[in-house]
Amino acid sequence: MLITSHLRSQSLKTYLCTFKFAAITIIALAFTGCSSLGSGSIAKRSAKLSTGIQKAYAVEPNTANRVSPMIVQNADKYNVDPLLLAAMIRQESSYKNYAISPAGAVGLTQIIPRYWQQTCSGDLIEENNNINCGTYILAKYNQSAGSWKKALAYYNVGPTGYESSWKMKRQGKKYSHQVQQHQKTLKNAL
Repeated sequence: MLITSHLRSQSLKTYLCTFKFAAITIIALAFTGCSSLGSGSIAKRSAKLSTGIQKAYAVEPNTANRVSPMIVQNADKYNVDPLLLAAMIRQESSYKNYAISPAGAVGLTQIIPRYWQQTCSGDLIEENNNINCGTYILAKYNQSAGSWKKALAYYNVGPTGYESSWKMKRQGKKYSHQVQQHQKTLKNAL
């Protein structure tokens, strides 16, 4: 009886050690990141992304170096592929921070303040706030749409717009395709 109890105790200890190891591994991956940029520190992944953005989109080194860490950190925060986010920024603003659309959308990710100011606090022209808000919106749309492709379409025309007419749906799908093409170009440049 004592031996059986001891063996059960050993099995439980082995299980707990294995569980602890798995939990530590998962936490380590969360902190070091594992994405389309590979694993490693934010600095390492940001440098790789910066180089890719410069090659793929002809973005100035200072701009690419400045925004890449913001893209990587916000992509990690909302579980978005950083290459997809970088491609969306390329489509939205061509990495021009002070871009303003005819509809009033501002910044790198082209946020419309009247729709998102309550959700995304702070100055939406400021690069990190803008990227954070754009990433949040894209991730939120992915949850409701069920796919990144449709989330991108929602990002362009809104969920209501997407469902309102075939013309808006077509515009959203075209936008999604363009972003995916930019993502492919960036991936090839890495």
